[in-house]
Amino acid sequence: MRFDWSEYEAVLFDLDGVLTSTAALHAAAWKRTFDAVLRELKGPDEEPFDIDADYRTYVDGRPRYDGVAAFLASRGIELPWGDPSDEPGIDTVCAIGNRKNELFNAVLAEDGVEVFPGSLALLDHLEELGVRCGVVSSSKNAGPVLEAAGIRHRFEVVVDGIVSAEEGLAGKPAPDAFLEAARRMNVTPERCVVVEDAVSGVEAGVGGYFGAVVGVDRHGDPEALRRAGADVVVSDLGELVP
Repeated sequence: MRFDWSEYEAVLFDLDGVLTSTAALHAAAWKRTFDAVLRELKGPDEEPFDIDADYRTYVDGRPRYDGVAAFLASRGIELPWGDPSDEPGIDTVCAIGNRKNELFNAVLAEDGVEVFPGSLALLDHLEELGVRCGVVSSSKNAGPVLEAAGIRHRFEVVVDGIVSAEEGLAGKPAPDAFLEAARRMNVTPERCVVVEDAVSGVEAGVGGYFGAVVGVDRHGDPEALRRAGADVVVSDLGELVP
């Protein structure tokens, strides 16, 4: 498939599921967290967290605590929001999010991070073209993940969950974080490409009026990304390297 990257000044990548395989680690950590919450708050007969349906619908691409709140609401569970400083647990939305983060970091330290070969090939191609790169991620773990993957140096700007919290940026599907990355790179949105694997991320790229939105189908549902507005959908970014 042909895509002329040289028509743009910058490419803004989501991290988990686009550059690295950490989306699977996140999903596993969410399942362990939510299954324990459901057993405790709804009983042993409650349907467990479904990685395919629940993760993609309520969690994927969203800021951590927003994902917790969305999933809990889908199961009719109401908890106080709490505070980001809450100890990991199940008493508040923030406590549940922190419990998931604790599990994720443990798995990350044990298993490490894999970068998709096709994504590396695209990064090499963009470097050859002189196209600048940034990362936009809802995760507050983006820095450690990029360092563990050995690719932090490839990105001029990283706007992650920490930056979004500091700057008061709305999470995806709002385009705020992508727009902030473009602003920090001094590039107009129409001169940027957004690369996302989540429907909420594609919607953010469309909502920010970026030059192009590339969807990466890691879930076997390319039509969902097209419906969300992706201009191009591939199963691997290597397909877009000449």
